[in-house]
Amino acid sequence: MATASETATIPQGRGVKELTIRGVILGAIITVLFTAANVYLGLRAGLTFATSIPAAVISMAVLKFFRDPTIQENNIVQTIASSAGTLAAIVFVLPGLVMVGWWTGFPYWLSVAVIAIGGILGVMYSVPLRRALVTESDLPYPEGVAAAEVLKVGAGVGGAEENKRGLSAMIFGSVVGAGYPLLAKMKLVAEEATATFKLGTGATTLSTGLSLAYIGVGHLVGLAVGLAMLVGIIIGFIILLPIYTAGGPPAGVELADFVGTAFTQNVRFVGAGAIGVAAIWTLLKVIGPIARGIVGALAANRTRRSGGNESLPLTERDIPITIVGSVILLSMLPIGLLLAAFASTDPIAANPAATLIVSIIYVLIAGIVIAAVCGYMAGLIGASNSPISGVGILSVLGISLLLALLFPSADADATKALVAFALFVTAIVFGVATISNDNLQDLKTGQLVGATPWRQQLSLVLGVLFGAAVIPPVLSLLNSTFGFVGTPGAGPDALAAPQAALISAIAQGVLGGTLDWNLIGLGAVIGVAAVVADEGLRRTSKASLPPLAVGMGIYLPVGVTGLIVVGAIIGHMYERWAKRQADPGFASRMGVLGATGLIVGDSLFNVAYAAIVAGADNPDALAVTEAVGWQRPVGILLFAAIVAVLYWRTCKQAAEPLSAEAEPMLPPEANFR
Repeated sequence: MATASETATIPQGRGVKELTIRGVILGAIITVLFTAANVYLGLRAGLTFATSIPAAVISMAVLKFFRDPTIQENNIVQTIASSAGTLAAIVFVLPGLVMVGWWTGFPYWLSVAVIAIGGILGVMYSVPLRRALVTESDLPYPEGVAAAEVLKVGAGVGGAEENKRGLSAMIFGSVVGAGYPLLAKMKLVAEEATATFKLGTGATTLSTGLSLAYIGVGHLVGLAVGLAMLVGIIIGFIILLPIYTAGGPPAGVELADFVGTAFTQNVRFVGAGAIGVAAIWTLLKVIGPIARGIVGALAANRTRRSGGNESLPLTERDIPITIVGSVILLSMLPIGLLLAAFASTDPIAANPAATLIVSIIYVLIAGIVIAAVCGYMAGLIGASNSPISGVGILSVLGISLLLALLFPSADADATKALVAFALFVTAIVFGVATISNDNLQDLKTGQLVGATPWRQQLSLVLGVLFGAAVIPPVLSLLNSTFGFVGTPGAGPDALAAPQAALISAIAQGVLGGTLDWNLIGLGAVIGVAAVVADEGLRRTSKASLPPLAVGMGIYLPVGVTGLIVVGAIIGHMYERWAKRQADPGFASRMGVLGATGLIVGDSLFNVAYAAIVAGADNPDALAVTEAVGWQRPVGILLFAAIVAVLYWRTCKQAAEPLSAEAEPMLPPEANFR
């Protein structure tokens, strides 16, 4: 938790520029550009890039030409623009309506309404969670801390000497963080190191995406999360994957393709089951803090009414809980109207009232659960690394099961309508998931830079509206230009939209009776075992095994999680070294800034690369040669050398104590080990 001393040197309160017209305009421009880029990457590659840090860097570069920019004003810009990195994840669901043949395109106002309502609900649901998961929590929030560090260094917060060294560490990390992926896109080094091999009677794939940002994230999330993900990797890729690939591939099928299919169709569902159990357990653990947060919000509202907003401490100034509750309840009306569009279609037409009531209640309750779980995941591992598509799987499972109970004997045509309805409901809930995942990360940044919570919450609502306005036309353009794999008329360059295809297949599996529930059940058993192990460790020692991180290790490709584990181990070793230095706090902060630089560089490069790819319509636009094999060993050696040099340089800078007159920089609050 932030203390008064940690924000004492940052001007805040009345008279400090924060939510300004120029900041909103700049945030809107960045949001529109980044959202368009993220929609394209999400459909083409199944991933999106985090936009908070690039937006903060751009904001500081632009606003310095205006009079009296503040750290809080730059924070508002990144808060607005952060919605671009998360709201664009709606492409993991919405294209499914085209894939199943229900839509032929993306109706503009209908799509805007679904995206905007889900996003606004995500903001509202996460308001009372701020006290439980940010101010009263020791979750690391790696991206929120990193964004705060960028803002602090850019604003010159802290003493001149430490600020100079910190800026140097961050710039060096940013340069190498962007330099390696640039070489990779030029095909001068490998983007990943992958090996598919036989293991026992089956096979597995072990890979790692050679992204320095993963090292930075691992450093910031800490050893407990890293080791928990390692446990998940062992379960998913060393135990389960060889079992599901026993006997080898059919004739004519490559081993790597066979293993990849087994991961997608089997292991990932096990991971989703584990995440589901861990999510429920997480919710049960945070119900108490959430309830206290709501009580605190009500108390703050009473204080506000009697003494005005200035009578509250800055950190208590959320959007009033009465407004939050009213917006949530009023949102159910347009949701009902949107869902009513299906009421004239069989089989829903036979029982429209019950279907709408059940669906609205589902959105209301699922929104609360998913907001809490996604907020916790963002705090645990960061918004951009959270398995949001896993939440989408759980969401579509829930609504599909309810529809299967309401309509147990639907024929093929009726099933198609029910699948479309399930995807529509899931799209709304998914909006809640993406924005609540992002909002708490932003609020952590705001806590560390002395921002006013309600201004950030309002800013994110604006970001949601800006993003909702631009996503449908981009989707329509890409649909008409490329199409989606498996849809009628799709061209040779059709977009894969892998998450949307998977979530659509799940809805069809549940409502068509073909889903393998044994996989979900096995994952649930693993989730229970992880919960028991975590509780046992916490009671008998200071160690822990976060169950959600175990589930993530099973669900996410090892190419994402592998280097996060490595980064967590390196970060732990660095922290042990830092504690032995003359100024342990300074040494620790230097490590955080170096790791932050890796995330900054990678984020900025991905923004630029997305723009290049979209403009050239060629994912290999930067390639200067063909990938022929030598890039992998060269890439691995270069990657390892970069990490070694980064930490050697950081240790060298951190080992020299600050001069006696140096003013201490604000603690980054990253080391929640």
